[in-house]
Amino acid sequence: MKQPAVYIMANKRNGTLYTGVTSNLPQRAWQHREGAVEGFTQRYGCKSLVWFEMAPTMEAAIVREKQIKAGSRMKKLALVEGLNPDWDDLFASVAHG
Repeated sequence: MKQPAVYIMANKRNGTLYTGVTSNLPQRAWQHREGAVEGFTQRYGCKSLVWFEMAPTMEAAIVREKQIKAGSRMKKLALVEGLNPDWDDLFASVAHG
C-alpha cells in the first residue's frame, strides 16, 4: 500500500507524541511498534498509532506534517481526541486494510 500519510504515535493516553510522515503507514507503524527505528519513538516508547490522515501526494503529506508539528501540543491532542477519543491503537485498522 503506497499511500502517503501523516500519523501520530503515542506511548500512552495524553503521553509523549510523535508526528511523522510515510508512504507506507502499515509498515512504518509496525517499525515503530517493534522498536525497529532508532530514535525518538524507540527512546520514548511511542508504539501506539493513535491518529493518521491519508494524503493525495507525498508533498501534501509533508506540508500537513509540518503544519501539525508547528502547532501546539493541545492541537495535536485535539486531533487525536477528534478521531480516536479512546486512544485505541489503530494499527490493526491500517495493517489489515
